[in-house]
Amino acid sequence: METLSYEKIIDASKEKVWDILWGTETYSEWTKFFAPGCIMKSDWKVGGNTYFLSAEGAGMVSTIDNIEKPDQIIFKHLGMVDKDGNEDTESKEVKEWSGCFEKYILIDFDGKTKLHTEVQVEKEWQDHMNTGFTKGLEIVKELAENK
Repeated sequence: METLSYEKIIDASKEKVWDILWGTETYSEWTKFFAPGCIMKSDWKVGGNTYFLSAEGAGMVSTIDNIEKPDQIIFKHLGMVDKDGNEDTESKEVKEWSGCFEKYILIDFDGKTKLHTEVQVEKEWQDHMNTGFTKGLEIVKELAENK
């Protein structure tokens, strides 16, 4: 398992960056580099249900491990969900990475926001994550600074 981290300084408040990250209109804009048409569905509760889904409805089932809006959110990935809504949290393949964390930490940085992200991934997903986060966080910056 690899832990990858990314940082972006954004000339906007933490609240604005938070809203861009998790807003229903803007989430799919910055996550399109992972998969076009991505959506996130969450009850926004620690230990609750969060789904990261492709346009077809397949993706990951996760939970929020910690949330302190607008300072940080930590997701724990639990398994996969197919396009028919069937969840897999028990297969051997899923158990190899289940429990991986994805963290978003927003820090006030002289009136700007330092967005720090970390994601734990299997080695074969490293290039995909690097592309998604590098390009995606640039979109977060553009949206937060220009909207």
